[in-house]
Amino acid sequence: MTQKSMLQKVYAQVDKLPTPLKTRAFTAIFGRAVKFFRTTGCKFEWIETNHAIVSIKNKTALQNHIGGLHAVVMLMTAESATGALVGLNVPANAIPVIKRMEVDYRKRCSGDLRAEAMLTQEQITLMQTQEKGEVDVAVTVTDSESKEPIFVRAVWAWTPKR
Repeated sequence: MTQKSMLQKVYAQVDKLPTPLKTRAFTAIFGRAVKFFRTTGCKFEWIETNHAIVSIKNKTALQNHIGGLHAVVMLMTAESATGALVGLNVPANAIPVIKRMEVDYRKRCSGDLRAEAMLTQEQITLMQTQEKGEVDVAVTVTDSESKEPIFVRAVWAWTPKR
């Protein structure tokens, strides 16, 4: 992958910073592009090209009728973590799009939420060498009690920009 996308160029710059500054800078830049991410107050706790952790605080404005984080907010944390990884690895002339998300709501969310996504080296190589394709990105979503209130499967595709 010789040419870099805007997200990849930004990441190359913030990757030089110490981790706390790197995650704060990446959160701000990602939030400019993904406005709902910024609106909810999500933040990156960790970001590498193969591993991302996104967290969100359980604030009243984001709660459902039983005091947990709203279902859409929980799903959005998983989408953000997986989408950032895909965006950091697809060719510069490609656009990443969420193709499918499957979610199984297992239990009430207790407190804050954390989504941890990972890519394998094979997936990264596929994204960096194929003009278009799709990848199933592994993501685990846990709450403040270290329980998994939802199970998410995120399938991302990329295709050449028109």
